[in-house]
Amino acid sequence: MSLDATLPTWLTALREQADEPPRVPRLPLWVGVVPVGSVEADFGTRMASAVPHYFRAMPFNPRHPERVGWQIVGELTSSLAIVAKMMQAQGLTGTWRDEELSVRDQNGRKLGTVERAAVRPLGIPTRAVHLLGRHPDGRHWVQRRALSKANDPGQWDTLMGGMVSASDTLTQALARETREEAGLALSEVHCLSAGGTVRIQRPATDGGGCGYVVEQIDWFSCVVPEGVTPVNQDGEVDEFRLMTQAELLERMSRNEFTLEAALIIWQVLHEG
Repeated sequence: MSLDATLPTWLTALREQADEPPRVPRLPLWVGVVPVGSVEADFGTRMASAVPHYFRAMPFNPRHPERVGWQIVGELTSSLAIVAKMMQAQGLTGTWRDEELSVRDQNGRKLGTVERAAVRPLGIPTRAVHLLGRHPDGRHWVQRRALSKANDPGQWDTLMGGMVSASDTLTQALARETREEAGLALSEVHCLSAGGTVRIQRPATDGGGCGYVVEQIDWFSCVVPEGVTPVNQDGEVDEFRLMTQAELLERMSRNEFTLEAALIIWQVLHEG
């Protein structure tokens, strides 16, 4: 019997959702000859018509016929800013955040930045960080996402989860998001350690359904000391609650947790 055959049906379904191909074929998005994302063909045609000086079809090169798709023209950050504003004007972005995320090559080298609201339609890979918090008695601190959240409103989540912005290191993002979402300084928690990585590839609703998530999530774990209670600071969390392992598994099986949180918590409970 394979290992996957022993997994709960709901977990197998979540893993399939975390590695789901695009619903509509996508073509690479290039900066020079470096691929940095992907877009749907209709989206590419629309942007090439709207901002042709900054977004165009990749010129055909008979020496490299595999280099097909669309290309950002000019200085990357400034050109992407113009493209993102046009996308916003045409209703093709997610919620505008005035937050820049890094655009990187396949080796992780930073090439420029782009507004967070534009990354999913452009298929640009992103990075996020999560923190799992245990109580000394073995229960786990989790949060319920605010109903006003654009993604997964009202779903249960890890103690903290957030994006790594262009100005952050991973450690800085961990500290900032923990402070904003849970009201905790990293100096207040015990046994802080890196846990692992979860990768997500799946269609997204951003941009009227033309988005695609490509994300690496680095997660950490800690112990929240007795008598210390998380308190949200940014209005994005409705409540925090302590849950036993049994309650976590029951609620995850009913799809009450976000996809990312469920995959991370499973790693903690059964694989890590």
